[in-house]
Amino acid sequence: MASATVNPDLQKERQRATFDADQLTYFLYDGPANTRRKRYLQNLAVQETEKYKFRPIATLSQEQQYEQALMRSFISGQLEDRLELKNAKELSFLREAVAPQVAVPYGLHMSMFMNTLETQSTEEQKARWLPLAKSFRMIGTYAQTEMGHGTFLRGLETTATYDAKTKEFVVNSPTITSIKFWPGGLGKTANCCIVMARLITRGHDYGMHPFLVQIRDLDTHQPLPGITVGDIGAKFGFNSNDNGFLRLDNVRIPRDNMLMRYSQVLEDGTYVKPKNDRLTYGTMTLIRSNIVGGAARSLSMAVTIAVRYSAVRRQSEIQPGAGEVQVLDFQTQQMKLLPLVATAYALTIASRNMAAFYLRVRQQIEQGTLEELPQLHALSAGLKALSSWQATEGIEACRLACGGHGYSHASGLPKLYGTGTPLVTYEGENTVMMLQTARYLVKCHGALQQGQKLPSLMKYLEQPPGGSSGLDPRLDLSDLVTAYQHRAARMVSDVSAKLMSAASQGQKPYAAWNSNSVELVEAATAHSEAYVVKSFVETVSTFSGKLCSVMETLCRLYAVRGILKSLGEFMQDGYINSQQAKMLRSCLADLLAEVRPNAVALVDAFDFPDAVLDSALGRWDGQVYQALYDYAVNSKLNEKQVLDTYHKYQRPFMESQWKKNTTVAVPARL
Repeated sequence: MASATVNPDLQKERQRATFDADQLTYFLYDGPANTRRKRYLQNLAVQETEKYKFRPIATLSQEQQYEQALMRSFISGQLEDRLELKNAKELSFLREAVAPQVAVPYGLHMSMFMNTLETQSTEEQKARWLPLAKSFRMIGTYAQTEMGHGTFLRGLETTATYDAKTKEFVVNSPTITSIKFWPGGLGKTANCCIVMARLITRGHDYGMHPFLVQIRDLDTHQPLPGITVGDIGAKFGFNSNDNGFLRLDNVRIPRDNMLMRYSQVLEDGTYVKPKNDRLTYGTMTLIRSNIVGGAARSLSMAVTIAVRYSAVRRQSEIQPGAGEVQVLDFQTQQMKLLPLVATAYALTIASRNMAAFYLRVRQQIEQGTLEELPQLHALSAGLKALSSWQATEGIEACRLACGGHGYSHASGLPKLYGTGTPLVTYEGENTVMMLQTARYLVKCHGALQQGQKLPSLMKYLEQPPGGSSGLDPRLDLSDLVTAYQHRAARMVSDVSAKLMSAASQGQKPYAAWNSNSVELVEAATAHSEAYVVKSFVETVSTFSGKLCSVMETLCRLYAVRGILKSLGEFMQDGYINSQQAKMLRSCLADLLAEVRPNAVALVDAFDFPDAVLDSALGRWDGQVYQALYDYAVNSKLNEKQVLDTYHKYQRPFMESQWKKNTTVAVPARL
């Protein structure tokens, strides 16, 4: 875009940057060639989508949003076929540009349904089902959550009872609370689903297992006998996705519709248990890994909007009589936004590292090695919770930082919040996720007490407690990592000691766990934050030159802001003293000032096309006010100057009020 069309304040911000934003973009997208490919695909997608002149999603009914999402998926599918795309990253970039921040009805089909078939099916089952799923002859979803139960899998009520006479499973929803509720794509799109149900054979309940259940006719799309299915209605967000309900009335499916890669039911009803129960972690771990990346990307979009707008918006004075200044020049605005820029990068890097960790463990599983699976599961649960909490809070903070205009759908922030906040609850409610991580941490602490070797990610628990941190104004990055790990190690040790004390006093383990659950969540959160800081520091160390300097400052900002937000936890055992705390607060102000000149360049590096941001406030050219005006003019209420409601309701109301006081003269014009 020519500089002549760019808001001069935004142009100035880009010129004052101390590093080349493209170099950071190349890091985010794995090099110049991949970045060019990404831009090509997204530009192509934007050009194709613009032909359809889609209306803003906020102006559409739920039915219209669903229809538009299906249209966007159709456009994406045509482009994917024409370009013969197979690469997962290329597909994600294209789909993001075709359907920006739109929850498409095929989302769970392409993620959880396909991945579960891939990871939980036998080779024979994959040969039979995957071609149908990949060709969209079979469109699926993942039905686990029920009306009355979610994350607590042992509480799920749907049953799959084996009938040895007919060699079938009878799948049933025995109560109102057992109705499957919330799966995306279930309401109107899917014709099959993977149903998580309690396997019962020979009178014994073996707990939750996955079953493939056809719910609609493959040609007519009508629900099959015994199936009651539909959409759950309008929601806070995600209304383009047909989240659904499913009631199963003794629906019979073939025995081999149980996904049997790890556990099986033989024809006579004999249950063959998996070699290791942890093998079933696979799909959920992958999805949680993807959620961390999704949370990072949502927050990255929000900070891009808020920082660009804060560079363009001029309001109030700093020096009396010197005129209005850019809002981003106020330290209070910097405090709201710049740590969130750092958080967006921290979560992005953590998600990349976790994805690499997942792939490594997945390869180990294929080779029969399960040693690292428990720590991957614990990490994925903790990071899923931490990233979605930080992203949700961050998006809302960005909206508030944009003042009144942030409340408008024109800003793009309400839509981002609507699609970001569900991350907190789906695929595992966050508090429960942190408690799962905490259980693993306590187990590792117990192993350490018994002299056992700890897994790689847990080595920091071996740190001796207490002692001064030795933090100084230089804020060496390795010292910050040590500080976070020390805090986490102490918190794990403290809560583990409380559990052991409760046990020695005869308290039941479940009661001790519940009475210490707040501290357990806090310890798991500290562990997750320590991983993010360590990932950030290790990645920054691979940079060089001016980019390295900028990213080191950003890394310090993330770590220091985190310490100050949880200062009591770092000071509790004297690891950080009051003088060091005072020094950190002073350093925070210095770090904000250091990041400030690069704020716009840092968000530019995320490389979001305007069509993907879908924001009048976050436009690359900074022409915010023209975009806001255009959005206002195009409101549907402006299609007619005088609405029918004026004659139907407003005028009669006005006349009724006039009649109360006949002495009031009604002029033709004021």
